[in-house]
Amino acid sequence: MNNFTYSIPTVIHFGKGQISHLSELKESGSRVLMVYGGGSIKRNGVYNAAVKYMTEVGLTVFELPGVTPNPRIQLVRQGIDICRREDIDMVLAVGGGSSIDCAKLIAAGTLYDGDPWELMKDSSLIKAALPIYCVLTLAATGSEMDNSTVISDPTLNAKLDICSDYLKPKTAILDPEYTFTVPKNQTAAGAVDIMSHIFESYFTNVKGCAVQKHIAEALLKTVIENAPKALADPESYEARSNLMWCSSLALNGILSYGAEVAWCVHPIEHELSAFYDITHGMGLAILTPVWMRYVLNEGTSHDFAEYGRNVWNIGETDDMKAAEAAIDKTAEFFASLGMPKTLTEIGIDDRHFEEMAKKCVSFCEGCYVPLTEKDIISIYKKAL
Repeated sequence: MNNFTYSIPTVIHFGKGQISHLSELKESGSRVLMVYGGGSIKRNGVYNAAVKYMTEVGLTVFELPGVTPNPRIQLVRQGIDICRREDIDMVLAVGGGSSIDCAKLIAAGTLYDGDPWELMKDSSLIKAALPIYCVLTLAATGSEMDNSTVISDPTLNAKLDICSDYLKPKTAILDPEYTFTVPKNQTAAGAVDIMSHIFESYFTNVKGCAVQKHIAEALLKTVIENAPKALADPESYEARSNLMWCSSLALNGILSYGAEVAWCVHPIEHELSAFYDITHGMGLAILTPVWMRYVLNEGTSHDFAEYGRNVWNIGETDDMKAAEAAIDKTAEFFASLGMPKTLTEIGIDDRHFEEMAKKCVSFCEGCYVPLTEKDIISIYKKAL
C-alpha cells in the first residue's frame, strides 16, 4: 500500500429533511449563487425548500439555471460573471453531478484572473475557491464529496476533468427522498457510473490494499442489490439511500488513497461524451465490459477472478474461467438495467476513433494495464 494523507473535510448531512441545514450557509456570508439544471427541482419541491431555508436566515439568493448533462464551460463563464458582478460569497449546487461540477468551477474561476478553461487544462492554477455547498438529487458521480470536476467545451469537442482540494464541497446534503423522481434511465446510468468509479480504483497494480479492495467489493454488491430495487420501486427509501451513500463512498478517496492508479475507462468514455454528448453512464456501460475483456490475460486473470468470486459468488476455481464469467456477469447486469450493449445501438460509428484515442491516451498513462492509441482504438471498435 502507498503512503497517503486522508482528508475529507466535507460535512455530510444524510437523511430525510436534512435540507434544513442550508440555514448554516450564513456562516460563509450573505450572498449565494444557486446553480441547478432544469425544472425537476421545482417539480419535486427541492427548489422551494432550498430557497425557504436560505431566505429565512437572510441570505440573498441569485440563480443560475440551465445546467445540462456534460456541463458546458459557457455556462460556467456566465456563473463567474454573476459572482463577480453581484459580489457572491458562496456557490450552492442543487442537483446531480453536472450541477455540482459546474458550481465547483464557478467557485474556483471567480477567484482566478484568466478564463476558467485554463483551469481545466492546468488545475495547479487553482489557488482558491469560493465555499461550495450542494444538495444532491442524483446518486451517480460522487461530486458531492470529492475534489474533482468534469466540464465540456462542445466547440472544441473536449471534455476534461481535473482534481484540486480547493474543489471539495464544504457541506453536502444527501436526502434520498430527493432521488425518488429520478427517471429509470438516469437511475440506471447512475448505478453504472458508481460501479465504474469503484472499478477504476479496484483494479490497481498496488499491492497489499486488502482494505480498499474489500470495501470496494461491498460497495459493488450493494449497488448490484439495490439498483434493480430502485428501478422496480422508485420510492424505495432503502434502495435509494444505499445507492446515494455508495455514490459518495465510491469517490471520496476511501478506495483510492494508498492504491492509486490512473483511470482508463473514464477518459476513454469522456471522448464519446465530448463528440456525441451521450449520457456518461451509458457510455461506461458499453465500454467497461469491452475494456475488461481487452485487458484480460494470464497476468490479470487473478484480479478479475477475485472480483467474480467475491462480488458475483462465482465458484469456478480456474482463474481465467472465473474471470470470463465475472465479465459476462457485469455485462449482463448492465443490460438488465436497460443500458445499451454497443456503440452502434446509440448511433456511433468509427469516424472519430483515431482522433478520440489521440486525445485521451495521455490520461491513461499509469493505468492498470497500459494502453496505447492503438489499444484504445481497438477498444472502441470492439464496442461497436
